[in-house]
Amino acid sequence: MSWLIAGCGDLGTEVGLRAAAAGHVVHGLRRSAHLLPPAIRPIAGDLGGDLPELPTDVEVVILTAAADRRDVDAYRRAYVDGPGRVLDALADAGVSPRRVLFVGSTAVYGVTDGSWVDETTPTEPATATGAVLVEAERTLWNRRPDAISLRLAGVYGPGRTRLLDQVRQGRAVVPDPPVHTNRIHRDDAAAAIVHLVSAVEKPATCYLGVDDDPAERGEVLRFLAAQLDAPPPPTGPDERSRGGDKRCRNDRLRATGATFTYPTFREGYRALLDGVGARHP
Repeated sequence: MSWLIAGCGDLGTEVGLRAAAAGHVVHGLRRSAHLLPPAIRPIAGDLGGDLPELPTDVEVVILTAAADRRDVDAYRRAYVDGPGRVLDALADAGVSPRRVLFVGSTAVYGVTDGSWVDETTPTEPATATGAVLVEAERTLWNRRPDAISLRLAGVYGPGRTRLLDQVRQGRAVVPDPPVHTNRIHRDDAAAAIVHLVSAVEKPATCYLGVDDDPAERGEVLRFLAAQLDAPPPPTGPDERSRGGDKRCRNDRLRATGATFTYPTFREGYRALLDGVGARHP
């Protein structure tokens, strides 16, 4: 039996390498399949169009596609149409996977007052793209009621250094009023995916993929500035801040036995600055 990672980019590749290391046969579906490392069997295909023939022994499907633009059409292609095409192709081949996991987003929550959010919080997104993510989950659950949605917050790690770059370049601004932010290191996100599909006997239908510390953005930026020996960022309006103002809980994910190598941004960014981990070839 094998795993299929559809939309096998940076996060999907890390998932695939971990699954392969655990002894699973892993297939990676992406347009530029030649970029995948040898441990992942490449399948060249575009989730936005007709798909090639897929393996007939797929037991686990991981849907990790990412939109190439931040607009409704791109989101619908990536998160609604793409997963539908994958499941259609598998069904046409007579394949019924044991587990299906969709990588979603905490953008399904439109909370703006800094309150706590968990899996029971109503999904009332504040943006049109967030509404597409809600649509994507509902469409998937209508088809596969047992599918898992892992709602990730901002993923950082090797090659994902937006905040570090802003601080280095003097472009970071501490929001006034303060705003809470939520994040997860890429490696912890990948580990959570592998854990949920392979080690949890009866998973719930959704989990929040966030670390232990929904810190204020200003706290994160000041920490990064200190680590970089850079001037503390100024305080003021920051139009780059997005995602509302919420504090996401990871209690449900933790309760499954999931562990974190980087439980807060401090450990994660220190490792990143020390060169721990690397982007995949």
